[in-house]
Amino acid sequence: MLVLLAGIVVVHIATVIMLFVSTIANVWMVNPSSSGTITSGLWLMCNKTCTQLPVSSRDEASLKAVQAFMILSIIFSVMALILFIIQLFTLEKGKRFYMTGAVMLVCWMCILIAVSIYTARFTGKRLYFTNPHHGYCFILAWICFCFSFIIGILYLVLRKK
Repeated sequence: MLVLLAGIVVVHIATVIMLFVSTIANVWMVNPSSSGTITSGLWLMCNKTCTQLPVSSRDEASLKAVQAFMILSIIFSVMALILFIIQLFTLEKGKRFYMTGAVMLVCWMCILIAVSIYTARFTGKRLYFTNPHHGYCFILAWICFCFSFIIGILYLVLRKK
C-alpha cells in the first residue's frame, strides 16, 4: 500500500511540474525555417528574441480561455496534492480520498478544455508559420491530461488502510 501511495504522489508531482512547464514555456507550435526556428506558445512568439504573440481580435478570446484553463489546471492540481497530503494524515482508516479525486478530475477537465480549444483554434494557423508542427509543451499538456485522469480515478478508488 505504501508503494502505491508513493507512486501516486510521484506521478502527481510529475504532473504538476509538467503542467507548469507546458504553461510557461513557449513551444506549443514550432516552425523550422531557414532563418531559424520560430516557436509560439500561450504567451510569446520567439525567434531569436521573444515578442508579444500576434493574435487576431477574433482569436484573442480563445487564447485567453486557453491561458485561463491552463492556469486553473495548475491550481487544481496543486490543490489536489495538498488535499491528498492533508487527507492522508487526517482521514479515518477505511475511508476513500473522494475530495482529492474530485479536485483532480476538475483539473483533468480544465486541461481537456484548454488543449481542445488550442487544437481547434490555433493548430497550423499561426501567422508567419509555413510548415508548423506541435512542440513539446503541447505534447506535455496531453500527457498531463492522461496522467490527471488516471490519478483522479486512482484517488477515487484508493482506500486508506
